[in-house]
Amino acid sequence: MKRVSRVIASVMIGLLGVAWLAGAGVSGQTPEVEPIAQTPDLILTDASVTHYAHLGILVFEQRVEGIAGGTVPEAVGSLDGAPVLSYAFPTTLAPEAVGFQGVEGILALVVTSHPDFDDTPLWDEDLDGDTGNDGIVYHTHWVVLGPDERVPGGLSVIHTHDNGAANVLPPTAPGMPMYMDSPGFSVQLDGDAFRVIVPVDRVSNQTEFNFDAVTCYLQVNTSDESRPMLGIYAVYSVLSGDLSLPYTVIDGEIG
Repeated sequence: MKRVSRVIASVMIGLLGVAWLAGAGVSGQTPEVEPIAQTPDLILTDASVTHYAHLGILVFEQRVEGIAGGTVPEAVGSLDGAPVLSYAFPTTLAPEAVGFQGVEGILALVVTSHPDFDDTPLWDEDLDGDTGNDGIVYHTHWVVLGPDERVPGGLSVIHTHDNGAANVLPPTAPGMPMYMDSPGFSVQLDGDAFRVIVPVDRVSNQTEFNFDAVTCYLQVNTSDESRPMLGIYAVYSVLSGDLSLPYTVIDGEIG
């Protein structure tokens, strides 16, 4: 936990940059990137992570002013420049808790939609028998975020080329050169809320950690070496207001 705290402190400059952008709108993006317009579907009102010990699960939940998952990106027709909308839970969990090794950064559970590509090759989110055509359906990833001054949001998913042979990704990683995993946790959309059920053994049985809630716009880049492959270009909402990760896991009971 001390090491994780040091990592979070080391990226606080990037986090503060994201929080500033959330308050200022999206006016700081690079000219070639035009984030999706903010909607009530992207404005957070509440979030929680609840531990149900007798079921061995954690339930991650966010609530919004509008409809959770009601806004999705429009396809641009290519991986390069592909838009990504994300509801994110940055946490104090170490990346090793979910199977990453050789990297330090902020581990986040993210719920994303991106119609131009499918990065969950093991899962068929729209249940049509094809596992390669459902990127637009909101689905889950683990990502490791690090500070990145090349994008207005101040953070990007850490690229594996930065660590060479030290890269270790979970076996369910989709094969993209980033610290990203496709764990297959289903997303349950329910009006103004969504929930993700995570078995505690998928986070190394860790049930005491801090988290925050964020909605943001990312974009894939495969052509411009001056920008990251997947960076944050706009933040729509930060529940804490300053990305201080102040929220803790609560205990829950069913019935």
